[in-house]
Amino acid sequence: MKHYEEWEQSVPKTIREDSLWRVESYRLGLFVAELGWHDVTKLAQDRRTRSLADQLYRALGSISANIAEDYSRGTGRDRAKFYEYALGSARESRDWYYKARHVLGEAVLNHRLDILTQIIRLLLTMIPQQRSMRRKS
Repeated sequence: MKHYEEWEQSVPKTIREDSLWRVESYRLGLFVAELGWHDVTKLAQDRRTRSLADQLYRALGSISANIAEDYSRGTGRDRAKFYEYALGSARESRDWYYKARHVLGEAVLNHRLDILTQIIRLLLTMIPQQRSMRRKS
């Protein structure tokens, strides 16, 4: 398992130089999806958790993807909508991780839940901020 700082340096420069990179929830979403790749590989090896692995990876990938999509939106309301999608995916991911705890173990579970909870808290702050923004004429 890579540490965040080590992982961050491994992200291609073209991604790190985009202004989107300044959004902490985006970076954490990418990071947890990277960690999730290894987790779902382990889950896919057990017949009982194959479908869980698929659901988890889709939810994890959706977090940063929705933040990236929303980043290009012009209005606060549009942005809030995609942040809400990302929030739903973060909560869904947390749910799937809890269900996967028997295979992944408590240390992995707690680490992933901590990251996802951090993303959720950030998004819960960002959504009302975007909703209150008015479009400039």
